[in-house]
Amino acid sequence: MTTLIRAAALTNYLKVSQQLRLDPIPLLAEVGLSKAQLQHPEHRVSAEATARLLENSAAVSGCQSFGLSMAESRQLSDLGAVSLLLLHQRSLRDALQVLLHYRHLMNDAVAIHLEEEGGRAIIRQEVLSKSPVACRQSNELAMGVLFRLCAALLDKHWRPISVHFTHLAPANLRLHRRLFGCHLVFGSHFNGIVCPDANLDMSKPLADPAMARNAQRYLVSLQGSEGPSILFEIRKAIYLWLPLGRASIEQIAEVQGMNVRTLQRRLKDEGHVFSVLIRDARRDLALRYLGNSNYPLGRVAELLGFSVATSFTRWFISQFGMSPAAWRKKRQAVVSLR
Repeated sequence: MTTLIRAAALTNYLKVSQQLRLDPIPLLAEVGLSKAQLQHPEHRVSAEATARLLENSAAVSGCQSFGLSMAESRQLSDLGAVSLLLLHQRSLRDALQVLLHYRHLMNDAVAIHLEEEGGRAIIRQEVLSKSPVACRQSNELAMGVLFRLCAALLDKHWRPISVHFTHLAPANLRLHRRLFGCHLVFGSHFNGIVCPDANLDMSKPLADPAMARNAQRYLVSLQGSEGPSILFEIRKAIYLWLPLGRASIEQIAEVQGMNVRTLQRRLKDEGHVFSVLIRDARRDLALRYLGNSNYPLGRVAELLGFSVATSFTRWFISQFGMSPAAWRKKRQAVVSLR
């Protein structure tokens, strides 16, 4: 099943392309998209095609921050019907819960998780894909949109501590520093934002409960009777928890509020099994982490849930026909020729 997202996710693609003197038509056609599709925000497009489009556009234009450039001028209203409900939430915590609950109406390829520890809140965010496709630009776009959402809701009270990316830093950090205005961490083990936990519960005096109720009633009418697929929810949980060593079927079932047998049954009803979802997530994340030369192979093994590096090496060979070290060396050789 192809993961679909609102075409609004590509808001500003044409604008940024024009600024970089890039012809978007052939790039769109290459991934099966068209200019006409981008002019209808509620139209659904392939998340994988979108990720390839952004990576190809960054490569052709030579702009390593193509995705972040698209996020810089995004508005809260670009999130569609959910934006009104977000605007009238009492706190950032409530707004994040709205994002989690209604994310299938906006972007089913993005997983978000909130955790708090030692006076800090970590808003982790991951971009999912059905096939191993580079997601650097998609991650930066999603991170920029999330950051700007927090800033729009809290205004001058927004006090981010740091922004984290699993990929390496671009050669030019000017845009990152201007947009985020806080400590930047590249080569991190997660993508996300760290802020004081006090930011989460800071009240918003302009929030209107009546408007929030009206917006929620409207959103309920858009959801349909079935709601989001359990497959999407479990895939997102795996991507978020696997690097933390907490992606066992028991733990994922607990996160979803069900027992293991119920989770297995619901997956079976959709034609899937948990072990295959874990394997596919590991394959995707393995290539992402190995593409980051800052990660030692032992660290990659840990992030993928292997207790010893030799187990990771055997698994990787069974999946890709070569060792992780050989794959990394081959990729570096290809990159150096570009």
